[in-house]
Amino acid sequence: MQIHSRPSPNFGPRRGGARPSIVVIHYTAMASAEAALERLCDPAAEVSAHYLIAEDGRVWRLVEEAERAWHAGRGAWRGTDDVNSCSIGIELANPGPLAGFPPFPEPQMAALERLLDGIMARWRIGPADVIGHSDMAPGRKSDPGPKFDWRRLARGGRAVWVEGGSAAPTDWAEFACAVSAAGYRAVDGDWPGLLEPLRLRFRPWACGAALAPEDVAIARALAALGAA
Repeated sequence: MQIHSRPSPNFGPRRGGARPSIVVIHYTAMASAEAALERLCDPAAEVSAHYLIAEDGRVWRLVEEAERAWHAGRGAWRGTDDVNSCSIGIELANPGPLAGFPPFPEPQMAALERLLDGIMARWRIGPADVIGHSDMAPGRKSDPGPKFDWRRLARGGRAVWVEGGSAAPTDWAEFACAVSAAGYRAVDGDWPGLLEPLRLRFRPWACGAALAPEDVAIARALAALGAA
């Protein structure tokens, strides 16, 4: 695939000899890919990602994969606090809440799939560790949002997908244990706060603060996979 080079100054070395073991998918929440490109390459913004994919499928490399891009911020995944040092960040041009969360176009999704195939092969990253920004930063981030097609990625072995039945009990302790085993970490012990990222991926139509049997069933299925 064709990848355009647009180096960003916003990067540094991966800390402690870390290698990429996670892929974090974002949306830009900006009006256009070009606007996002300018921001991700602006030293004053102090943000970046390894790749940016436009709606029409154009791909830019902003930071070399061996380097530490500044895309994840505070959060954790599978016990890793410095997600930036252990991840590759991919920004998808999408206005998100600015335009009512539009879906991600086919050319963009196809380009993402091709890009993921190369990244996952080069760094031996499994589908369980292709995650959303919301997965590693619950309560702080919601991207790539409710319209992102995780099921499509999972069909190609590029992410995981599980279906939740309704037989599981609505038990917060079991939910906490399961989502922890899957890779999530609660902020200050706020396990109910993990309902949002779980539902964004697997039940985006669900609402309310009450724990449902389907939520627990999904968490248990993810824990069984050792994934999220």
